[in-house]
Amino acid sequence: ISADSRQVYRGMDLGTGKDLIEYQDIPYHLIDVADPKDEFNLFSYCESFTQSFRDIAHRGKLPFLVGGTGMYLDAILNRYNLTIAKIDENARQDLENKPESELIELLLSFDKNLHNTTDLTDRNRLIRAIEIEYSKRNGEQSLELPSTRPLTIGIRTNRDEVKQSITKRLKERLKEGMIEEVERLRHEGLSWEKLHYFGLEYRFIGQYLKGELNYNDMFQKLNSAIHAFSKQQSKWFRNIEKKGHTIHWIDKGDNLLVQSQELIEQFLLNSALNNQSS
Repeated sequence: ISADSRQVYRGMDLGTGKDLIEYQDIPYHLIDVADPKDEFNLFSYCESFTQSFRDIAHRGKLPFLVGGTGMYLDAILNRYNLTIAKIDENARQDLENKPESELIELLLSFDKNLHNTTDLTDRNRLIRAIEIEYSKRNGEQSLELPSTRPLTIGIRTNRDEVKQSITKRLKERLKEGMIEEVERLRHEGLSWEKLHYFGLEYRFIGQYLKGELNYNDMFQKLNSAIHAFSKQQSKWFRNIEKKGHTIHWIDKGDNLLVQSQELIEQFLLNSALNNQSS
């Protein structure tokens, strides 16, 4: 099950690094499930994750949550309480008429420590987040995430190697047609604003296509932004650990698969023994 917030979108392949060939014949879930023009938020993800998880478990298979976006991982591991918010057309029209500054102030009045700060940067998400807060206060039903006992494995890589890999991979994806991918998305009707919202590759290549950046500036700014995003991901992982979830870090290398198998086999054995004793 992918935990990547952008790989859910169809047609956004090189920019999100889907690398589907690496999965070989392994079935994957929550990749290519939404149109880029549509909204797919944290609630949508958790709802889809719940369906996929239950389907895999029902077939007697072992689900793997892989990725990706720190907030999506955190939401599943810490079972965020997400409200099923119904749309009230009159209330929505009232929100639509408010200036963005007033909407931001209203949302922050509910919770100054938002999980998802991107709700503050997109007007549609901002309005939807306020509707969800209203629903919480009205006692609306919450989405019940499946109860899990996870084994969390992280791959540890030398920081200098990560930096080199990021730059090398960016050059490869540009050669493979990442700029053409963004051009195609524009031709299919995706707005500049939506490209900007998707961030990283789509934001900077969009600026390049609009003539706001030359190629060299686009590459340098994009490369720096991906490096910064990599550091931000590490912060999410540290926060997950601070919340009490042990991440079993294993070093990248030739025996990566063996190390993973040993951890998983021991975890499953311990789980079976615990079930027998209970």
